[in-house]
Amino acid sequence: MSRPVTRLEWTPLTEADLPGVQAVAEACLERDGGLPELADQDRLRALFLTDTAIVGRDALGDILAATALGWGSGGRRIATGLVHPSVMGQGIGAELVQWSREQAAGEPVRVIAETISPEAEELFAQSGLHLVFSESVMRHSLRHIPVVRLPDGLVSLPFTDDTSAAFHHAYQQSFADQPGYEEGAAQAWGAWLRQQEGFRPEDSRVLVDTTGHVAGFVTLSDHWIEEVGVVPAWRGHKLGAHLVARSLTVFAKRGDSAAWLCVGSRNPARSLYERLGFRYHGSRGLYDEVPAAGPTPLALPESVRQDGGEPAGTAAEPHATPQD
Repeated sequence: MSRPVTRLEWTPLTEADLPGVQAVAEACLERDGGLPELADQDRLRALFLTDTAIVGRDALGDILAATALGWGSGGRRIATGLVHPSVMGQGIGAELVQWSREQAAGEPVRVIAETISPEAEELFAQSGLHLVFSESVMRHSLRHIPVVRLPDGLVSLPFTDDTSAAFHHAYQQSFADQPGYEEGAAQAWGAWLRQQEGFRPEDSRVLVDTTGHVAGFVTLSDHWIEEVGVVPAWRGHKLGAHLVARSLTVFAKRGDSAAWLCVGSRNPARSLYERLGFRYHGSRGLYDEVPAAGPTPLALPESVRQDGGEPAGTAAEPHATPQD
């Protein structure tokens, strides 16, 4: 027997609707995983409180769906949406995609999905949207933390004004040989890092050898391992594993219940994190309109396996909401 279709009443989304949208986000994350901050009202406010946004309520007045259309960098139209798991599979998601396209008035729309269900993947494919960015969200419970020794000849230094240049050099040398590396973005990385919400400079680390050359780095914010990099000369010595394990210990000593990171869906470093105790907790991604000539997959950063089973470059990607 087919279940009855839920009819929703659509109204403009306002600040007063955020708790209801938050409840939908929490239900989606519980079912399908994804970026945990999606359930924070500040993140929801940034995503959904645009000048073009609506919510759908059932007969009892409960919010079961929401969508918003905003602006990204360069004037790109950015859409996002949520559908409560209890009403997935009833065509509501397709309505949201159609509404966003109508509001965009023919301009190409990019969809931000901070939690992705099987129903959403099918919907995007049927709607002519193709995946251009995808990463796995991973969680470590901090109950069992491995010990990975720092190799001899290296010292570990926190992020300070004096060591900021070393962090920058470590970032550039770790990622310069990775697909998608851009020199302009690398130059701006230091300023971005300082502005990162929740950045923990005292717990971030850069590794330097006895001659003053950098070997690797890790940056942390709140409960997240943001980025890990190992320069080519030091790959294969388990520096990435050491930096991740050390960070887990830091989180545990601060009383955190879990640590998080995001890793590119095609990044082989995921197997390393699983060996260190991380577990998959859903995915997030960006979807674009399929161009007339067909989709061209975006080249995502990939790590090259070294003899130590350690990522050559990126171990974790920033989890800030992607725009372009």
